[in-house]
Amino acid sequence: MRPLSILILSDRRPGHYHLSEGVAAAIARRRPVSVTKIDIQRRSAVPGRLLAVGLRAGLTPAITLRVGYDLPARELPAASVVISAGGETLAANVAASRVLGAVGIFCGTLRHFAPEDFTLVVSSYERHARLPRHLVTLKPSGFDPDTLAARGLRLAPGLPPPVAGLLIGGASGLFRYRDDEWHRLAQFLVDTHATYGTRWIVSTSRRSPALIADRLQAMAGEAAGPIAEMIDFRSAGAGTLPRLFAGVSAVVVTEDSSTMLSEAVCARLPVVGVAPAAHDFKDEEREYRAYLTRERWIASVPMDRLSPAVFVEALSTVRPLEVNHLDRLADALAIRLPGIMGSDA
Repeated sequence: MRPLSILILSDRRPGHYHLSEGVAAAIARRRPVSVTKIDIQRRSAVPGRLLAVGLRAGLTPAITLRVGYDLPARELPAASVVISAGGETLAANVAASRVLGAVGIFCGTLRHFAPEDFTLVVSSYERHARLPRHLVTLKPSGFDPDTLAARGLRLAPGLPPPVAGLLIGGASGLFRYRDDEWHRLAQFLVDTHATYGTRWIVSTSRRSPALIADRLQAMAGEAAGPIAEMIDFRSAGAGTLPRLFAGVSAVVVTEDSSTMLSEAVCARLPVVGVAPAAHDFKDEEREYRAYLTRERWIASVPMDRLSPAVFVEALSTVRPLEVNHLDRLADALAIRLPGIMGSDA
């Protein structure tokens, strides 16, 4: 079977293009693929709503790409499948799919577009399950948990992890952190190390404030301290989570990022989410967190209650995902898109 050519349109936001990479990786579980990723940016003077109206009114895909994204259609690489995520890529996905005659897959919420503008819409929100052309699933991730199988780091229920991971986000949407909450999180690492001997691999993100990143960086310099490794986004950049997942047997995640939560679940690790006092979720996100909790893939703890004992208790309620999420998604895609999953395209 010849490789299936896939074009990923990226808005440069890791939380978005990682979803696209996850769909591509699931397809690759069933057939060879060749993936090309190009970065795009919608012109600020051309609203996405206007591009949606224009496409419905007959604006050509080539003009949509040029006017909306300063992207000449002739510069698009040949592809049989176009995948993107994030609202800024919606119009580009529709236009590029039409220019190339390709299958168009979008990850997320359609905003001003209709399901019929795409071949398939991958969503994580149960309210979308009845919409046409929608597939509701765990947020996709390109990470293959089978790469962790040989490390023998599976955590026994009720026991504290010898090495745990901490994924730190930051203020976002309805999440606001106080300085004392960040200090409490740092102290939690010290306390779990003193109580259980747990050491930590810590990863920050582009939204993590300097206050916590600097403090953790200083703690990482302590030879006998709680931090075994510090992965500072400011120097390490994106794409480092597999490195963290490979070395830990449980993960704590700040709940401002559903993508970080999902990737930890996909790694088949027990996950504890922590949230500041000042936080809330949009309705769709609340449904998604309820889904993760109902499946017992995560447990949530308020930051002001976080302690070594509460952490271990929360871990005891979690049952990690047992199957490879990529195979799980590939099975669903094979049902919805048999043409690209099982035959030449």
